[in-house]
Amino acid sequence: MIKINNTIKHGKILLLFLILMGLFYSCVPTKQLKSANTDLPSSFNGLPVDTLNSAQLKWSHFFEDEHLIALIDTALANNQELRIMMQQIDVAQNEVKARKGEYLPFINYGAGAEVEKVGEYTRNGAVEKNLDIREGEEFPEPLTDYSAGLFATWELDVWKKLRNSKKAATLEYLSTIEGKNFMVTRLIAEIAQSYYELIALDNQLTIIEQNLELQGNALTMVRLQKQAARATELAVKRFEAEVAKNKSHKFEVLQEIVEMENKLNFLIGRQPQHIARNSDDFIATAINTIDAGIPSQLLLNRPDIRQAEFELEAAKLNIKVARANFYPSLGLKAGVGLQAFKPKYLTNTPESLIYSAVGDIVGPLINRNAIKADYNTANSRQIQAVYEYEKAVLGGYIEVVNMLSKIENLKQSYMLKEDQVEALTASIDLSTRLFQSARIEYIEVLLTQREALESKMELIETKKDQLLAKINVYQALGGGWN
Repeated sequence: MIKINNTIKHGKILLLFLILMGLFYSCVPTKQLKSANTDLPSSFNGLPVDTLNSAQLKWSHFFEDEHLIALIDTALANNQELRIMMQQIDVAQNEVKARKGEYLPFINYGAGAEVEKVGEYTRNGAVEKNLDIREGEEFPEPLTDYSAGLFATWELDVWKKLRNSKKAATLEYLSTIEGKNFMVTRLIAEIAQSYYELIALDNQLTIIEQNLELQGNALTMVRLQKQAARATELAVKRFEAEVAKNKSHKFEVLQEIVEMENKLNFLIGRQPQHIARNSDDFIATAINTIDAGIPSQLLLNRPDIRQAEFELEAAKLNIKVARANFYPSLGLKAGVGLQAFKPKYLTNTPESLIYSAVGDIVGPLINRNAIKADYNTANSRQIQAVYEYEKAVLGGYIEVVNMLSKIENLKQSYMLKEDQVEALTASIDLSTRLFQSARIEYIEVLLTQREALESKMELIETKKDQLLAKINVYQALGGGWN
């Protein structure tokens, strides 16, 4: 028995119906989007034009310390957060492949076996009882059924819904790559900042130890002065308290060094261990000139802005996908195979040959609330993506302006603090000699030493802030990922 279900001959009727339904659903009102300004802020035009941009330097050329370069190189290979992001990129890439396959035909194969016993006093039973397969050969009881064949389904992408969905997935994949690049810039900046903070702590520890040596000498001098009845027990106790205070501060700095080393070890993905570094000549570290380039280069250099741009483009396509859900979809189904009640008859053709072809049109007619909600959601997400893009551009511009201003102000502050340190360092020896000659009180010596220590600490902090500002402006300009 051959079953044939062939409706391709009705193709003209289906096509005409599709056109009429398309005209009907094309009347669906589209949400009027509020136009958003995605141009650069007008304040960009006020900056000097200079195409030189430090962000175009590779990070290994931007940083000169070989220990820092080794740490960054290790982190780019071992950082767990970066590895997680790489898997996210693979997920986005697989999503592109999945959506690409949706608008291509699906071809499946299948095989089956069935056994059935029908009642004699039923329609099928009566037919089988009174109908022979061939003359003198009745239907077997129970009746078996064996089949094998190929089956194909294909949704015709008339409204480009599936293709736009694939393009949106591609843009989201590119957005994920830019997200990874942005993570790389932040990781490099964080490692460099932690490295210089660690070196600054080393220098602070050195200053504390030097100051403890000076205070120890001053304490010895005060004790001798007391024995000679030229100083009181109060002076001795004040100096002892100052020494104890700085010794306590020393252990606080030692703890900060341990924590900063372990922070770096975590960022580069390894167990706690000593961080190789060059802490000598920290104060003499040169702050190289930063070339900010022109503002429009931010659109090309900063991964977060590029990521927002790809997400905006994907949001636009998602609106088209959501709008296409209002229109009817056209699907084709076809199959060809062999079917018989005994396996030996499967190869008998054309008797055992079966095939079918079906075309259908399905479209929403009543209760389209869910489709409308998805469409409105896609519109809202597009507007949200526009604001995210504007936010990224404006935020990037402000970061650069702030960091460039900070570098210049820190430069002036550092020069003044150098003068302060030089003056207070010279006053330490002067106050000691004046105290020995009984021309000043011990409290002036104590205050002079304390102010000198604080000024040296502030000088180290200012140098650290200069280096961190240099790193931050490099990151703000979009450097580090390329």
